[in-house]
Amino acid sequence: MRLRTDDDIYRARLLYLGPPGYTLPIHLPYAQYGVFAACLALYMFLYWVFFQDVNLFPAWEIALAMVTTSLIFRNVDPDRPARAVLRTVVTDWRSTREPNQEQRDHRLVARAVRIREVVQ
Repeated sequence: MRLRTDDDIYRARLLYLGPPGYTLPIHLPYAQYGVFAACLALYMFLYWVFFQDVNLFPAWEIALAMVTTSLIFRNVDPDRPARAVLRTVVTDWRSTREPNQEQRDHRLVARAVRIREVVQ
């Protein structure tokens, strides 16, 4: 169960419901429409770059844009906007790379030490 905040500003979301009398079946914030459109344009451009072809109905690109948008907005809340989520993804992706070669742990090896008595 999620607790709702009492602050109306945090609960207010800008939603596009559709034309009067004909609302959409789903209610999404304006930001999700923009991110979806940007992701769709990016995926269509990447498809064009790699295959030099334009589809009449870009089904794979639409599916990838929907999944990307849902993954981004899964972590968005009133205290953490979408820009902060994207910035975190980019910085984490750049800073956590696996090493190219196998890294072995250093071992501490004890060597035998002989102590001789000094006779004077």
